Amino acid sequence: MTASITRRVAIPTIPEMPHAAPAGERIRELAGSTMGTTWSVKFVGSSTSVQTVNRMIPLALERVTAQMSPWESQSDISRFNRLALNQWQDLPREFGRVMASALRIAAESGGAYDPTMGALVDLWGFGPSGSRGSPPPSDEVARRHRECGWQQLDLDTSARRLRRSNCGPLDLCGIAKGFAVDLVAETLGELGIHNALVEIGGELRGHGVKPDGSPWWVEIDRPERSTTDVAAESILVALHQLAIATSGCERGFTRGADHFSHTLDPRTGWPIANGMMTATVLHRSCMEADGYATALMVLGPDAGVDFAVKHELAALVLFRHGDAVTELTTPALDAMLA
Repeated sequence: MTASITRRVAIPTIPEMPHAAPAGERIRELAGSTMGTTWSVKFVGSSTSVQTVNRMIPLALERVTAQMSPWESQSDISRFNRLALNQWQDLPREFGRVMASALRIAAESGGAYDPTMGALVDLWGFGPSGSRGSPPPSDEVARRHRECGWQQLDLDTSARRLRRSNCGPLDLCGIAKGFAVDLVAETLGELGIHNALVEIGGELRGHGVKPDGSPWWVEIDRPERSTTDVAAESILVALHQLAIATSGCERGFTRGADHFSHTLDPRTGWPIANGMMTATVLHRSCMEADGYATALMVLGPDAGVDFAVKHELAALVLFRHGDAVTELTTPALDAMLA
């Protein structure tokens, strides 16, 4: 018997009323590819604005790739990873913003999020070296794990430069996509477009309203493999000056009866095995939501929710305990639910 799908609605406290959609204009849609995934933008604008937006969005995304993609050998992050230890590298403005956020979330979470996991991400087959179908040797995991640690990084925010004291390479994939969403949204604002929904690889940020005055509704992601009643309870979120990011563990590889998630625990160097299925965070910044969602996945259900409550995050986690799937929400999210 198919479980009936119920719907809950999350409406955030609006810090300021949205701009009314310009009279006579309609929703325009643009899409493309970036960072190994896709992007899309819906906005209220004229046919003339479509041409401008279609030119400016790829330029913004190219800046993120040129600065923070480990798949690009000449990106700023790749050059930093080749730099000798204890040598400073100047950072572009966007890279500096992401590093400041990454290091703050690393400190707050006790290293559950860590931007120095590049070697381990690659070793487990989730980086530029390509995929694998079996776990790497334990001694190699331990060796590369010893090279990691966000404390090795020294960020000089005033001079916008970075250096490291150990050889663990940077990997910002757990936060850079969220930043790219923010950057596209900011680019639209600079173009005078204040009614828009930006999406990159399932992470979203919305501003304003549609021409009919309704909000940009988005649904919180659910794991496809789940058929429980809990997972069937859809939550729709009204995005105005709000972003949403979901981190999950379905990506990875299976060896025998074991599934090895692409989400690695920086504290052990191994994929998480804490029952977590997804962690969703709502935040004004998609970059922040992205980084926090990654940290919650690593922390696990109890510690993750405690962390989210402490930091007043609007969050939802789904985790598996035996055959049961349980949902936990934080007070900040509960306050939005109608």
